[in-house]
Amino acid sequence: MKIAKGLIVLMVLMLTATSATAAGFRLPEAGAKAMGMGFAFTAQADDPSAIYFNPAGIVQLEGQNLMVGATYIRENGATFTGTTPLTLNTGTGVFDVRSETQKDLDFVVPNAYWTRKASPNFAYGVGIFVPFGLGQEYENRQTSIFRNQVTKVEIMTFVVNPTVAWKVNDVLSLGAGIDFMYGKAKLSQTGVVRLGAAPLDQVNLFQLDLDGDGTAWGYNFGALLVPSKNWKIGASYRSPFRLDIKDGDVELRDINGTVPFVPGPGGPFTAAQVFGGTSFDTKASTSLRMPATAALGIAYVRDRLTLEADLDWTFWHSFKSLIIDIRNNTPLLPDAVRPENWKDVVAFRAGAEYRITDPFAIRVGFAYDPTPVPASTMSPLLPDADRLNYMAGAGYKYKNWTIDAAYMYVDKKDRTVNNQQNVAAPSIGSGFNGTWSGDAHLVALDIGYRF
Repeated sequence: MKIAKGLIVLMVLMLTATSATAAGFRLPEAGAKAMGMGFAFTAQADDPSAIYFNPAGIVQLEGQNLMVGATYIRENGATFTGTTPLTLNTGTGVFDVRSETQKDLDFVVPNAYWTRKASPNFAYGVGIFVPFGLGQEYENRQTSIFRNQVTKVEIMTFVVNPTVAWKVNDVLSLGAGIDFMYGKAKLSQTGVVRLGAAPLDQVNLFQLDLDGDGTAWGYNFGALLVPSKNWKIGASYRSPFRLDIKDGDVELRDINGTVPFVPGPGGPFTAAQVFGGTSFDTKASTSLRMPATAALGIAYVRDRLTLEADLDWTFWHSFKSLIIDIRNNTPLLPDAVRPENWKDVVAFRAGAEYRITDPFAIRVGFAYDPTPVPASTMSPLLPDADRLNYMAGAGYKYKNWTIDAAYMYVDKKDRTVNNQQNVAAPSIGSGFNGTWSGDAHLVALDIGYRF
């Protein structure tokens, strides 16, 4: 079938796409119409992206519907001002205040949906979207003040979500689906030791790159109530995912062969002598726990005006730690154990649509997304903060075609965190004391066709 083939092609394209941060590393950018209304769409759920927002809504759609689209994200590099364990001035014995800005990054987050109404009371479909993603990169992995913690990180996921929906009666509709997730993670950092005094105060030992992928299964369900012609109430839930990454590739390059510091019989030895050369390869495993999500929305529809407000829960308590088990590890390359202890958060979303003419509608929206990251465990891996999201959009219908576009500005609130941990040489501590600031711009476009 041509529709199925088209979706498969888009799935392949998704495998090469990288995504950027949202609240935590969740990405609700699954539809342009929903974005234009602040992602307050759980009760409306009246286009094919309902598969993501509330699967019960697809029973409202007549015939067969295909919708494809993408969101372009311009992530302006966050700026940090403060101290880290690598800003110690050995001459004065104090930590110098430094500023560093992440690289500006560009990402594309795609989506695709197909639905079919098989009978007046039954519909089914499939959606492909990117529910979680993360991208951060620091300017110079040789000199960054965060290089011992992270120099680059990418997390990309996509979900294939077959869905069914049943109209129980004129008031209640139900929907449910199965989720298959594929995910890929990359992490880069620099091994650093402190030897005491300049010019060998800080020595880069190696450049580390970890790259792995895995799969996970989940489910989702939703309900839609239409108690009157002017009111709609929607609720949805998506299960957590456990993304197991096994036998990921670990590469060490540029291993230092000039500075001997590792004690031992006949030593001291250089890092290159310990690893047997200037490069070293091994394997690693980890598990990434993606949180469950839930939403509750109420919409008011009257003539040409639609208003909706949603509460959206993300149950981040499942993300307690990040543990990387490295095969054939050594004291210079130990297993990584990073406590996270993220907290559950509730986002508020609101939006309005006004249909100026039958084919043309304009939209505005607002969303408040609180950060799930506690100050005690916040790291340069994801320097997160509460964010205020401002949206606007428009939609146009022409015969069987629809086109929806939206713009979103993300205002990340400045956040000051003091969690720097300093340790005795030759080890280097973690965390930072300072303030982060940043913002982002997003543009979404969807094109739909009804058969």
